[in-house]
Amino acid sequence: MSLYLAVLLAFFYFVCIRCIYSRNRRNLLKSIKHLINASLSSETKGAGIRALIVTAHPDDECMFFAPTIIQLVALNANVHLLCLSQGNYYNQGALRKQELLRSCALLGIPDFKITILDHRSFPDDPKAEWNISLVSTVIMNHIESHAFNLVLTFDGRGVSSHANHIAIHKAVSHLALTGQVPNDCCFLKLVTVGLFRKYMSFLELPLSWLMPSSLFCCVGLHGYRLAKEAMFCHRTQLLWFRYLYVTFSRYICPHQTPLL
Repeated sequence: MSLYLAVLLAFFYFVCIRCIYSRNRRNLLKSIKHLINASLSSETKGAGIRALIVTAHPDDECMFFAPTIIQLVALNANVHLLCLSQGNYYNQGALRKQELLRSCALLGIPDFKITILDHRSFPDDPKAEWNISLVSTVIMNHIESHAFNLVLTFDGRGVSSHANHIAIHKAVSHLALTGQVPNDCCFLKLVTVGLFRKYMSFLELPLSWLMPSSLFCCVGLHGYRLAKEAMFCHRTQLLWFRYLYVTFSRYICPHQTPLL
């Protein structure tokens, strides 16, 4: 009896996940339209969305933002990436830059929409204190030069607690608090969750769906395969624990990305 009950509960759980995924695909464009106060027709889909993903290192784009990028590209949005360092912690910056370009090509971001900085003030170092004012200036200049209306980056815990991730959040928060952000630009931050939820993969989907968020992106098996291929472009980063991350992390699996 208990076995049948377990099978029945598992069946309904997966039906619930499927329903959430289908509903998300239908409502994502409407959610973004509401956020940026834009008039987006069904014919042009998301062509009026000008999105900037701000990351600290090569591989952040697929380890943390792949579902969001995949969904935005599918909506025909104009997606750009600003990476504030080449990831030169082990003196592999030039190689990691090329890995990033290959990863983004798979995710749907062409080379000309990618900006990778190599600035001595932004070293790839978890112990380095980036100058928040300078980071703010760089991000603001990028927003103004491309008229972005949607900016996505890390929250105050940086997902992995990396100091460089947190510095970006502080810089974006500074821009918002000081009123420097254009009225038609919306800032969103990727939600950091606890260790247990982080590695529940797609099983965590219903819980995230119930949590309050401004935008919610989830991808199915095709999106997961694409995100995994993008991660495998970063050959220099494929240590044993990264394979576990790719397999179980909610941030890259057939999964959800709530943003606030």
